[in-house]
Amino acid sequence: MYRFATALASKARIIKNSSHLVSSSSSRLSWSRNYAAKDIKFGVEARAVMLRGVEELADAVKVTMGPKGLDVVLEQSYGAPKVTKDGVTVAQKHWFKDRFINVGASFVKQVANATHDVAGDGTTCATVLTHAIYTEGCKSVAAGMNAMDLRRGITMAVDAVGTISANGETEIGELIAKAMEKVGKEGVITITDGKTLDNELEVVEGMKLDRGYISPYFITNQKNQKCRQQPWLIVAEDVESEALATLILNKLRVGLKVITSEVGLKLEDLRVEMLGSCKKLQSGIELRTSDYDKEKLQERLAKLSGGVAVLKVRLVTFM
Repeated sequence: MYRFATALASKARIIKNSSHLVSSSSSRLSWSRNYAAKDIKFGVEARAVMLRGVEELADAVKVTMGPKGLDVVLEQSYGAPKVTKDGVTVAQKHWFKDRFINVGASFVKQVANATHDVAGDGTTCATVLTHAIYTEGCKSVAAGMNAMDLRRGITMAVDAVGTISANGETEIGELIAKAMEKVGKEGVITITDGKTLDNELEVVEGMKLDRGYISPYFITNQKNQKCRQQPWLIVAEDVESEALATLILNKLRVGLKVITSEVGLKLEDLRVEMLGSCKKLQSGIELRTSDYDKEKLQERLAKLSGGVAVLKVRLVTFM
């Protein structure tokens, strides 16, 4: 048995990523265990050191807030320094040597990143709010408040945001929340006067033209006043005026295919690949200088992606 142990010890190797280390000597076999050092903090001490991370990161980000916000110069791993006013960029570039301070800063980074992903803006405001909520929360817990009660209070305040924006109207706030949930961040929410005494929410998915029929004889369902035919293929001997301008515009923008024998195409040769398509509309919105054009393109994007929510506000009556 002694010879077997000695032979085994002479051939033993240290295995990477193993918690057990085998060390060999001339005539004995010994086992040892390594433990990674852990620095653990509890209670007030843990909250205080994480609060430092929240405060230091918030101080660096909040200077970019508002139209008079300051620029922040960030060191790059390569190349020239980067100058920015984007709150989420400033937050992502901040790291601290102290692990506990870095944990507190990570809380703020999570909020900033989530706000940027959902809304695309407002990261600096979200950082300032996170700093205020965490600071006041630490004070409340230190004063003896139950942490779960504090959490429930924060959740109630978040749920009340829609109601506050609706001037205290709980019903309107709930309808706004439902509309946001259905149409998403790419959707559009519009408000119009209702025709009843109740507030109503109508969600329109897909394209809906703001014009009626040229002739009432196009309606195939007289009861519901709807036309349930397939999309039209217009066959015309000649095209003039506004119709011609529309076709030319479609030709320039999306490559309109004209089916005519003069260009070697026949109607029976029509394929799905010849239809137009739209992959990116956001770039077109950014390039527009007219507010009216931007509004119309944003509305079109909403119809193609999330939809349009119409909030119909009840009529005002004087009794």
